[in-house]
Amino acid sequence: MKLNYRRTILIGFAFLSICVFWQFYDNEIPKILTYTFGLGETATGAIMALDNVLALFMLPLFGTLSDKTDTKIGKRMPYILIGTALSAVFLFLLITVGNKPGNVVIFIILLLALLVSMGIYRSPAVSLMPDLTPAPLRSSANAIINLMGTVGAIYALVMIKLLLHDAEDQSQTDYFPLMMSIVIFMVAAVVILYFTINEKKVKNKVAAEYPEYTFDDADNKVEDKSDMIVNSEIEAMPRDVKKSLICILLSVFFWYTAYNAVTTAFSRYVGEVWGLKNGAYADCLMIATVAAVISYIPIGVISSKIGRKKTILTGVVLMSICYLVAALIPSFNSSISFLFAVIGFGWAAINVNSYPMVVEMSKSSDIGKYTGTYYTFSMAAQVFTPIFSGFLLEHISYRTLFPYAFTFSCLAFITMMMVKHGDSRPDKKKNKFENFEEM
Repeated sequence: MKLNYRRTILIGFAFLSICVFWQFYDNEIPKILTYTFGLGETATGAIMALDNVLALFMLPLFGTLSDKTDTKIGKRMPYILIGTALSAVFLFLLITVGNKPGNVVIFIILLLALLVSMGIYRSPAVSLMPDLTPAPLRSSANAIINLMGTVGAIYALVMIKLLLHDAEDQSQTDYFPLMMSIVIFMVAAVVILYFTINEKKVKNKVAAEYPEYTFDDADNKVEDKSDMIVNSEIEAMPRDVKKSLICILLSVFFWYTAYNAVTTAFSRYVGEVWGLKNGAYADCLMIATVAAVISYIPIGVISSKIGRKKTILTGVVLMSICYLVAALIPSFNSSISFLFAVIGFGWAAINVNSYPMVVEMSKSSDIGKYTGTYYTFSMAAQVFTPIFSGFLLEHISYRTLFPYAFTFSCLAFITMMMVKHGDSRPDKKKNKFENFEEM
C-alpha cells in the first residue's frame, strides 16, 4: 500500500487556502485593532476570540452537515467552494471599507461575516483527506496536508514582509496590496482543488483499490485489540478509549492555549519589548515555519522508533524549553532565530501526529464530527487565550507572554502522558526519503 502523493497534494490545496488566511489574520488583525482603532490588549483579545467562539459551534455543525451531504460534486466540496467565495468577498470588504479609523463597528461586523464564511468550510476541508485516504495512510497524508498548510503560511509571511510597510502613524498603514495577494492565493488554491479532485470519483476509486478498508471498521484501532470496535453497529466507545480521547483533546486545548498566545501577540511583542517594526516579526515566524517543513523527515524517523505519542511529547518538551528561554531574553539577538527553529520542529511533531490519533479513535462515519470536535478544543483554547493573555499583557507586562506559554505547554505534557490509545509505531523505512510518509 502506497500513498498517492499527487492526489494528496491536490487535496491539500483546501488546507493551504485556510492557512494562508489564518497566518494573515492572527498577525495583522490584532495590529489593526490596536493601532488603527486604539483598542487595549484585553479588548483586542476579546475580539480576536470571536472567531473561536463561532468555531466552537460552526466547526462541529458543518463537519456533521457535510457528513450527511450528498451532491454531484461530493459532500465536502460544496462547503469548500461556498466558504472560500464568501471569505474572499468579506476579506476584500474588511480591508477596503472597514480599515479606517472611526469605522470600528463596520470593521467588527465585516470581521464576523468573514469568520462565519471561514467556519463554513474548515471542517469539510480537513475531513476531505481522511475521506479519500485509506486508514493506514492517513498519518502520512496528514503530513502532506500540514506541509501544504505550511506553504500557505510561508506565502503569507513573505507577502507581509514584501508588501506591508508600517507608516509612521501605524493607523495609516496600507493593507490593500497584502489583502489582494491573500485573496488571489486563496481563490486560486480552491480553483485548483475543484478542477483536479473529483471527490466522488476519487472516493469510489480508493474503495475499489482497497476494499479491505471500508472506513467503517478499520478506523477504531487501539493498542489492545480486545478494545477494538469491530462492529459498526456498536456505537458506544470503550471507557478507556474515551478517557484517552478526552486526555488528548485536553492536550490540544493546552498546547493551543500556549502557542496561540505567542502567535497572536508576537507581532506586537517584538515592537513593544524588542523595538522591531515593518513586519520584522515575520522573519521569526518564517524561520519557525520553514523549520517545520524541513523537520518532517526527522519526525518520520523519530515516529518510526518511538511512535506518535512519544513524538508529540518530544515536541511539547522542546517548545516548553524554548518558551522558558525566550522569557529570559531581554532584547532581540541571533539566539531567537534558533529558538523559533526549534519551536517549528516541536509544533510539527505535535500537529502531524495529534489529529490522526483522534481520528483513529473514531468511526469513519463520524469523521466530520470528530474533526469538528478536535477543532472545537483547539478553538476553545483560542477563545480563552487571547482574552486571558491579553489581560496579562495589558495590566501586568508584555513579558508575561512566554511564561504564560510555558505554563500551559507543561499542562499539555501532563495530559498527553495519560493518553493510552490511538498510537502507533510505523515501520522503519529502508530509504530515508520514505520517512516523509511518516510525517
